[in-house]
Amino acid sequence: MPGTKKRFMACRDGAHATVERFYEFKNETETTVDLYFYGDIVSDWWGAWQEEDQYPEAIKNFLAEAGGKDLNIYINSGGGSVFAGIAIYNMLKRYQGKKTVHVDALAGSIASVIAFADSDMPTIPSNAYLMIHKPWAGCEGNATELRKMAETLDAVESGIWSIYAEHLAEGVDIETVKGLMEAETWLNGSQAAEYFRVKVGEENTIAAAVQDYTKLYCHNAPKEILEPEGAAGQQDTGEQERRKEIVSLAMEYMAR
Repeated sequence: MPGTKKRFMACRDGAHATVERFYEFKNETETTVDLYFYGDIVSDWWGAWQEEDQYPEAIKNFLAEAGGKDLNIYINSGGGSVFAGIAIYNMLKRYQGKKTVHVDALAGSIASVIAFADSDMPTIPSNAYLMIHKPWAGCEGNATELRKMAETLDAVESGIWSIYAEHLAEGVDIETVKGLMEAETWLNGSQAAEYFRVKVGEENTIAAAVQDYTKLYCHNAPKEILEPEGAAGQQDTGEQERRKEIVSLAMEYMAR
């Protein structure tokens, strides 16, 4: 899969684990290079359970290697860490090359924010989805700690509003988008264009990437993307349980 590649040697003592990062640019030309978000958005390489997962340090290194070339960015992600995603969005916005974003099937949660790093307007096919919702996190503790988490989530949400507000369609106000976030709304390309400045692309046949983060926090996901044909049984039970444990821990602490 295109994107960041990793070789690493793990050991029982995490402090002495080593990692060798390298990048394989796909479809690189003299002026352009492709960047893929085809997995979860995670905080660091240790949380990148699959090589398709992306994290801020990997994107920082990728952009440094890209050296100002124009980027073709392809997204099929249900999201993940809010803070990691906002960091990636800001890095892409600062990047000097032109950014052209294609939502191949799903830009959900914080991946929907990354989609708006396009230098003009992202392209979303009529059968692909932009999913927006209120930020979510796991939390345990006393009443004071729970209130602090709620305040943190409110602050994070206001930051997301400010990004969406820069990309609203003519005549749409941010209060409308806040209501869509409250309801966890899945917008196909045509519907997304009613609220945001996006280009509606032609239908494609790429299945939406519904990872563990998406299944953990989403309530209104279209049935056809939660159980795509042929998806059942692709991952063994032990692998699924390990991923669920890691995702639960990540979601519990990502907003702290």
